[in-house]
Order: sequence, then C-alpha cells, then structure tokens
Amino acid sequence: MKTLVYAFVSSRIDYCNSILAGVSGQQLQRLQSVQNAAARLVTGARRFDRMTLILRQLHWLSVYQRITFKTAMLVYKCWHGMAPPYLSTYCEPTSSHGGRCHLRSVKSSQLTVPRTRTNYGDRSFAVHGPVVWNSLPADLCLLNISLPVFRKRLKMFLF
Repeated sequence: MKTLVYAFVSSRIDYCNSILAGVSGQQLQRLQSVQNAAARLVTGARRFDRMTLILRQLHWLSVYQRITFKTAMLVYKCWHGMAPPYLSTYCEPTSSHGGRCHLRSVKSSQLTVPRTRTNYGDRSFAVHGPVVWNSLPADLCLLNISLPVFRKRLKMFLF
C-alpha cells in the first residue's frame, strides 16, 4: 500500500513542486491535505490524529519542506557543476562581488540574493535558491561533502 500511494500521490506532489516556492499558505495547504489523506490511507490513522507524527513515522517531509529540500538540492548541484549552466549562473557566491570582500558571508559560503520588485520575482529560482541556501546551517553548506551525505543531512535538518 505504501509503495502504491507513494508512486501515485507523492510522486505527483513532488513533480514540479519547486514552482510553488513562495505561494501562499492557503495554496500549499491544499496539497498538504492531499498528502495527509495519503498518509492516513497508508497508516490507517483516524482523521483527528496528529499528522506531523504520522508523516515522521513514514519519513515523509511536508509539502513546504519538500519544496525547500528540492531547492536546496538544486543549489547544491549548481555549486558542484551537476546542474545546467543556465541555473548555475544564478548561484553566485558573495565573494565574487568586489565590494563585499570584508563581509562574514564571504567565509560562510553564502550566495548573493538579487533584489526584485515583485512577488513573482521573489519566487524565481534566482532569488529563492540563494535564500534557501543562506538559511541552511553553516555545517550543512560545506562544499566538500558528497551528494548522498548532503541529502541525508538536509533531510535530518528539515525533520
């Protein structure tokens, strides 16, 4: 049952969910209720059981955490040359800008967040990717860890 639900429901929630970055909580709540119903189906839980415990038992991230996870994974791939070059151009380190060489963010491998004037601009990968990366703890943003180790640490951080 778990495999079927994951194949039909969770894969559809994950498909292109990074375009949902920055949407309102009401819109994300619709997808979250679908995920909660799928978790109830798998575990046989009642309607009023705590969903955070059930999702943790299944090792599923919430919809918002899935979006953050996928965005952080994409930024990691951009840093290590595993992503397309057009995406890698959006992940500029703070140290690449001349006037910012004395900031603490230069040593902590943070990314430059461009300024935008609209909410749609804030939802783009050029802005949302660096914002997510800069919000991660410093020990997670180390550049010398492998992809599987980063994925495991990121999921543990988001849980």
